[in-house]
Amino acid sequence: MKNSFWSHTDVSPDTYSLFRGSFVLTEAGPVEFSVIGASWYEAWLDGTWLLEGPPRYPLDRPEYQTQVVDLPAGEHLLAFHVHHIGVETRILKDTPPFLWVEAVAGASQIQIEWRGRALESQGSQTRRINPQLGWIEWRDTRLEPDGWQQAAYDAGDWQPVVWDASPLPEPTALDLAPVRSYTHELTPLAEGPLATNFGYPTDEPAYIFHSRDHECAELPAKGLWRRYDLGRVRLGRPCFIIDAPAGAIIEFGYSEYLTESRVSPYINLSGGASCNIDRFIARGGVQEFRPLTPKGGRFMEVHVVNAREGVRFLEEQFLERGYHEPTGAVFQCGDPLLETIWSVSIETYRACAEDAVIDNPTRERGQWVGDVCSVMEIVSVAYHDLRLCKRALVQSALCPREDGLVAGMSPGGCVYLPTFAFQWTVAAMNYHRHTGDKAFLEEFWQAALRNMSAIRAFWHEDGLHNVAGWNFVDWGYKAEDGPVDTACNLHYLWSLRAMREWAKTLGHDGSEFAQQAEQLTALLQQRIVEKLAAGGWQALGYHCAALAMCVGLITDEDGCLNYLQAHLLDCFPNQPDAPRNDDPMAFNARLITPYFAHYVLPLFIERGRMDFVLGQYRKCWGDYMLANGRTTWIEVFDTRWSHCHQWSGCPTWQLSRYLLGLHPRMDLGPATYQFRLEPGSLSHASGKLPHPQGGWIDIEWKTEEGGLLFRIRTPKPLSLHFADGECREITHSAEFVIQ
Repeated sequence: MKNSFWSHTDVSPDTYSLFRGSFVLTEAGPVEFSVIGASWYEAWLDGTWLLEGPPRYPLDRPEYQTQVVDLPAGEHLLAFHVHHIGVETRILKDTPPFLWVEAVAGASQIQIEWRGRALESQGSQTRRINPQLGWIEWRDTRLEPDGWQQAAYDAGDWQPVVWDASPLPEPTALDLAPVRSYTHELTPLAEGPLATNFGYPTDEPAYIFHSRDHECAELPAKGLWRRYDLGRVRLGRPCFIIDAPAGAIIEFGYSEYLTESRVSPYINLSGGASCNIDRFIARGGVQEFRPLTPKGGRFMEVHVVNAREGVRFLEEQFLERGYHEPTGAVFQCGDPLLETIWSVSIETYRACAEDAVIDNPTRERGQWVGDVCSVMEIVSVAYHDLRLCKRALVQSALCPREDGLVAGMSPGGCVYLPTFAFQWTVAAMNYHRHTGDKAFLEEFWQAALRNMSAIRAFWHEDGLHNVAGWNFVDWGYKAEDGPVDTACNLHYLWSLRAMREWAKTLGHDGSEFAQQAEQLTALLQQRIVEKLAAGGWQALGYHCAALAMCVGLITDEDGCLNYLQAHLLDCFPNQPDAPRNDDPMAFNARLITPYFAHYVLPLFIERGRMDFVLGQYRKCWGDYMLANGRTTWIEVFDTRWSHCHQWSGCPTWQLSRYLLGLHPRMDLGPATYQFRLEPGSLSHASGKLPHPQGGWIDIEWKTEEGGLLFRIRTPKPLSLHFADGECREITHSAEFVIQ
């Protein structure tokens, strides 16, 4: 990468560098800054915070972020604090450290004079946050230059940078809005004295933090602690201004929930040791304590380990990293619990949206295709901007396995799940239906062909055999004995039909996929008949029955729905004594998950059983998941998993789509919707949905003696397609009665 640079050569993992870039602007005006680096950085312009990054990227397609700032003529200073992680994470593959910055005013590139220095304050490689993420911060700020981001700082002993530091190709522009920083003012929930009762500082930092004495009834207090509730799980970092003696040790710990009424800085299901803390040694006096790397949690504690007297908390904030503003969408139906459930799903998604749709903010921040396939529906009812969903599909295609199978998780620490590769194809067509973005389909047609070719290599006359990789269907699902798994083949059929549609959209010959789909349909129909004959619906199983109905292979739909309903009601949390989903590696047919409800619950809604679904929302999401003050969704129906996972939010899109009636079909034309309203026994509902061209569509309906009165107001024209073939063009507002 031309013009990339670093402070020095022979760099070790978990080290930091500082950079100062000075430039002169001859005329006042807007300046566009383009930035990319590895691994994590923050930037200031003339002493004011500018941005952080980088947005994740595949190493063969790096992307720079841009920021435009109006500046006066004269001298200016860019300052960067950069962390070389030096290991592969879920966010980025391991790559040599570098920074790359361009500044343009008008049509002219600005010359920037760079100087840098290695930072010696970090206790390098003390602990990983967990095996999916980077390192905790273990910093002695007495070794850090004070005020180095300011123009007045004397950097005379800083060295010229080493150029051409990165072997990566030239970067391209990132197609995303800037990731935002939201400031939350904090007030302690509780506070008290502190004493450490275990080990040397680096023995087991997370255990030392959690086990400290918060009462000091027997041990002499040497420090103090404060605990904070951030309101919901958030990705970000504290920004505290504290007046503390020189040498005072200040630690921040984070957790998604309280354990024994305190913060336990461990991250469950990390696949290894975890340590969700940051540690600073104060230089003395009034000082800002602010970690560089964002971390996830809802609850936070700050421990001043070795000082009590002379410690003053002057400012307490949490800086949240997030892509979306609070939504302008609305849903109301007169049921406060359903309305709360609707809003919690959106806030859970917001907590899981940064430069990518991430599975959760705390454990790994991974970008999984299976998440995006379902979460796209949530995004579409709350926001106009679906670029995070597109980005996940794009990066999945850019990180294929050697045989062409698209990545199930990317771009760092790529994981390959054939079932997610099937869903990638379906999600690509779903994205097209939501946006009408045909150019995306054209750009990734060849990637789609390679993906399907990789899958087809495992085809046999009795169906698709288990494709190499993790064939994930759902937590708790046990694949069938033998090489052919029915649920996996049902996902494959869905992807073949999507490829047939993809080819037709682009004017390509899709007969190959049509023939393959027809052949697989016949095999699956026979397989379903045999299973039902051998042992009824129980022999077919919950997941296969639901997926078979999704793709239209069930003839006795009432019988299938009755079975699915009985299964749901026999599982936790509907049945308190049922088995719990307490182990990701355990298989149990008597389990349900909020993830698979994206597939199952619409089957009921579209066949006149909305009231059953509303009951499931109230019981499983309301009574269980919102218990004990939780404000974001758990990953599964068990509290030992992540407490913030966006794929658990299906009630939001199902309420907004089926109870407001508009289903996007932008593939048929701009601002085009299929009309389908499923009110159940509710008497009224209202809300706002994003218009794809900007503004909000207002919808309200209520039942009256003559039928259901439906009103719609739109800021820009839209088309409504009805089941009987009628199409209505609505330019501003409309009102009609549904019998």
